[in-house]
Amino acid sequence: MGIVSGNVAGGQAVLFYLLVYALMNLGAFGVVMLLAHKEDDGYDIGNFKGIGFRYPVLGGLLTLFLVSLAGIPPTAGFIGKFYLFGAAVKNGYVGLAVLGVLNSAVSIYYYLRPVVYMYMLPAPAEVPVPRPPRTAFSLALCICAAAVLVLGIAPRSVLAFAERSILSLLM
Repeated sequence: MGIVSGNVAGGQAVLFYLLVYALMNLGAFGVVMLLAHKEDDGYDIGNFKGIGFRYPVLGGLLTLFLVSLAGIPPTAGFIGKFYLFGAAVKNGYVGLAVLGVLNSAVSIYYYLRPVVYMYMLPAPAEVPVPRPPRTAFSLALCICAAAVLVLGIAPRSVLAFAERSILSLLM
């Protein structure tokens, strides 16, 4: 949508959302890696049952990343989608923006389904212990989580940097 809009606001939105999307996915997949039982074990959604109460930090982190991917405020995912849809509407692509909003609404089901499993379904009798994260891995998850929250509340500096980057490409 941002590229189709063909202006600075669209490019700014694309750069911002690329950063935010990378942070959200790195964080979410990082938590999923920690919760995987074995490397050859499939990532079955049933493995998330009760994880939110057994391992509240991992459950909270995964919830934050999934809520942001769904585009729910006050996360960076919401701000990114807001600017993308706004750029499309400003340039007359209202239908495209409506389609994007509808797709986001549908995606909420898929993004929040693991959260339901983590907090609303009872854990099996024996829940495997997550892999112990290395210090660098834990730091990376914390940085991703902090960035998702901070960019959802105060995105101005990163948006300004994205705008300067787009302007430098256009001139």
